[in-house]
Amino acid sequence: MIDYAREISQKVSKPRVAFYTLGCKLNFSETATISRDFDSERYEHVAFDVPAEIYVINTCSVTENADKKFKRLVKKALKQNPDAFVAAIGCYAQLKPEAMAEINGVDLVLGAAEKFKLIDYLGDLTKKPLGTFHSCEIDEVNHYESSYSLNDRTRAFLKVQDGCDYKCTYCTIPRARGISRSDSLDNIIKHALEITKRGIKEIVLTGVNIGDYGKGEFGNKKHEHTFLDLIGELDKIEALKRIRISSIEPNLLTDKIIDFVARSRAFVPHFHLPLQSGNDKVLRKMKRRYLSYLYRDRFKQIKSLMPQASVGVDVIVGFPGETDSAFIDTYTFLADLDISYLHVFSYSERPNTEAISLPDSVPQAIRNKRSKILRGLSAKKSRAFYESQLGTTVDVLFENENKMGYITGFSENYIKVRTPWNPKLVNKLKKVSLQSIDHEGFVRFGKKVKA
Repeated sequence: MIDYAREISQKVSKPRVAFYTLGCKLNFSETATISRDFDSERYEHVAFDVPAEIYVINTCSVTENADKKFKRLVKKALKQNPDAFVAAIGCYAQLKPEAMAEINGVDLVLGAAEKFKLIDYLGDLTKKPLGTFHSCEIDEVNHYESSYSLNDRTRAFLKVQDGCDYKCTYCTIPRARGISRSDSLDNIIKHALEITKRGIKEIVLTGVNIGDYGKGEFGNKKHEHTFLDLIGELDKIEALKRIRISSIEPNLLTDKIIDFVARSRAFVPHFHLPLQSGNDKVLRKMKRRYLSYLYRDRFKQIKSLMPQASVGVDVIVGFPGETDSAFIDTYTFLADLDISYLHVFSYSERPNTEAISLPDSVPQAIRNKRSKILRGLSAKKSRAFYESQLGTTVDVLFENENKMGYITGFSENYIKVRTPWNPKLVNKLKKVSLQSIDHEGFVRFGKKVKA
């Protein structure tokens, strides 16, 4: 395998570059933007699992697993081409640039401000004994870089905001991405129009704290516009068939925003609300900006105006001081709400966070057990939500991949459906009647959908 990779490397006329993204939708939007700098006759884009001369890994800092996966990806790249130039960018690269540069096989590490200039650092692709890093202090990162993805024919991730001014005790993101800042409203509308010209029908709004949109617009800490202003303008773009909000803090999800989504033309009835804990004492230790009563109120407001809405939840188990009783509070809180699915995270100690020094650490075995319990609850909630939608008629946007002879798609309220592969359905919105759930958990139609 190694000899084969070297042989290919010697034959190529221009460097092949492969990208891999760890983490969130925001990272995906930024990877896509950075990769477009390589859309020229000088480089050839290839998949990450084939030999290339340059491998770029956009890193995540949220969990220890993301750190470990990065090291596995470096090994994978070098197995495919031992002479490949490996670059690390993104959040973990900002937090631990020196440590990353010392990882065997890593040649270049770029922090938060430098990653968008990646192509400028690739003049010499010769591997050196030690990697180099370029990373400024995070307090200096206050410039906004626009980003959006065009890799998928059916949907695009559009970045509208970056950074965070919140001080959640478990989170490294403010140290990895800097202060809260926003793209200008004009820029976002321009990018949305560019996306629709590609025939893409759905945009997913992304950011670190998108409900804080408007802060830092034009470099001004005051809000020039609000998130409500933003979604109001995006809803006017007729060519844009669907707009999805990726995640929004419950304390920033106002009645006006919920009401607007309920009556909007393009915004879909799908919300992702991070909870993190259903116990108020734990929420206070986390320095979240709400308590459980506010979360419950936001949830009920969504369901009162959009009964068919899908609501996903982030939750962290095993935070320091989370007793058995506190965990039961979280379980009961979630069990009592008509949520659609859970994203469950086991608390992970991250360097330079306040939580790492908190007392009453929860043993890893207990964290794992609690995570398993909540994942089981998530499966039940997801199944119940799907069953509640059987017999309804929804609009499904079909994707562009043939998966084991099926084409899949998502309804506006985030129900995953599938039907036998038909290329004529790719990137089409079709109205279908949901009739049954198959053995793999996909919803099926009562009759074949027409292309």
